[in-house]
Amino acid sequence: MSQSPPARKPIIEFRGVSKSFGTQRILDGLDLKVHYGEALVIVGPSGTGKSTILRLMCGLLEPDSGEVLLGGLPLQAEQLQRKPIQVGMVFQQAALFDSLTVEENVGFLLYEHSKLPRTKIGELVREKLEMVGLDPVLARQMPAELSGGQRKRVSFARAIMEDPTVPDDETQLLLYDEPTAGLDPIASTVIENLIRSLKQRGSCDSYVVITHQETTIRSTADRILLIYQGKVRWEGQAPEIDACQDPYVRQFFDGKIDGPIQ
Repeated sequence: MSQSPPARKPIIEFRGVSKSFGTQRILDGLDLKVHYGEALVIVGPSGTGKSTILRLMCGLLEPDSGEVLLGGLPLQAEQLQRKPIQVGMVFQQAALFDSLTVEENVGFLLYEHSKLPRTKIGELVREKLEMVGLDPVLARQMPAELSGGQRKRVSFARAIMEDPTVPDDETQLLLYDEPTAGLDPIASTVIENLIRSLKQRGSCDSYVVITHQETTIRSTADRILLIYQGKVRWEGQAPEIDACQDPYVRQFFDGKIDGPIQ
């Protein structure tokens, strides 16, 4: 009888991670895993460390204690050894370079770190713009000429840009920090659908979303973590929310003042 293959390590894992800023402890011995192929949404009240989690995941911050493992290896060692896991991040305010065109923003990684000719990079940029539902003619425009929803999608195109000269067996993890913040309901739906479609089309293997918007939570999550005071207080799936009687869940999703969240 043939044996089933061994389970793959989580794409990213926190083991007892703590992080403080000054005297304020943001994360307190946090444990979490993001599995291959998973869509994870992290929620919780403001100031509970959700964005800090993303910055730890992509190496912009280091934990005060505990470990962040990427592909089973400590994150810094993972970066140094150039293992095949690529982490892209979509920031809350898109974080585009105002002095660069859309093409230069989307192709920034390749312009800075590859030997590809500009014509080839331009082709790749137009391809990515089409993937996120934008007209390639926007490549010549400046960020200030775009709407809020267009800027968001440009930041998505930048996050999924890959160097075609690098072997294409890299695992891609995308991190989204409040991707629908400040958008109207229709624009939010467009972005939510885009998040799902990029994964379905293979532009990423797994993703993590930080959000407060309930529509984004329900439409993009395979699994949800509710964080408060630096710890996971509840874990579940979107269909469980309405019937769940956990006090943290009820207070957060019902918007109640009274409850364990102060």
